[in-house]
Amino acid sequence: MRSVQRTPSAFLDPGLLRDVSLVCLAGGVVGVSFGAIAVAGGLPVWVPVVMSLVVYAGSAQFSAVGVLLAGGGPVAAAATGLLLNTRTAAFSLAVAEHIGSGRLARLVGAHLVTDETVAFTLAQQDPVRRRAAFWISGLGMFVVWNTGVLAGALAGSALGDTARYGLDAAFPAVLAALVLPALREDAGVRRAALPGAALALAVTPMVPAGVPVLVALAGLVLHGRGWGRGRSV
Repeated sequence: MRSVQRTPSAFLDPGLLRDVSLVCLAGGVVGVSFGAIAVAGGLPVWVPVVMSLVVYAGSAQFSAVGVLLAGGGPVAAAATGLLLNTRTAAFSLAVAEHIGSGRLARLVGAHLVTDETVAFTLAQQDPVRRRAAFWISGLGMFVVWNTGVLAGALAGSALGDTARYGLDAAFPAVLAALVLPALREDAGVRRAALPGAALALAVTPMVPAGVPVLVALAGLVLHGRGWGRGRSV
């Protein structure tokens, strides 16, 4: 009888689980910060908790709460969140084939699409690992984020000014670590990313948080047209 060689499941890959755990840890810390900021600003506990379950978009949530705490109405807060979350449409297209073909998988997967899950998915080398990375990071992030928001909301003003702890720096640092491999391996990605990064930096002082990420997507246009790829001579 011919023996069948089995390879370790991508869902049990130690390296993948380790990396996802680090991202979840950073996400949980930011979630605590969000919940605490919302409640310390005067919102009831249920607002950040329900928002995190239904909206599940960090930058959109921070911006919407900022509008509410500044005296803006719910319509203005919702419009701000929707504007900042439009970038996930492009992100969804990038990972659509790795989510699954079933209706339930599509529905749940669409809700789990974030900057982090997309970065994790596209950083993998084959379709099996990409699907595993999406669902592990997506479900893990959702659970940890919402748990963190609930904990921060219950703590309320007891944490004080969360910015002084440097909690806002943890998430971007981990995300940068995820995208660096793709930048190192593909010169075309690097060259197309530079204009997007420059535009994002240029508009940062003038627009709400989260909008620079949307502006940076302009680099995708250049990458799609093949700008910066190797040319024959």
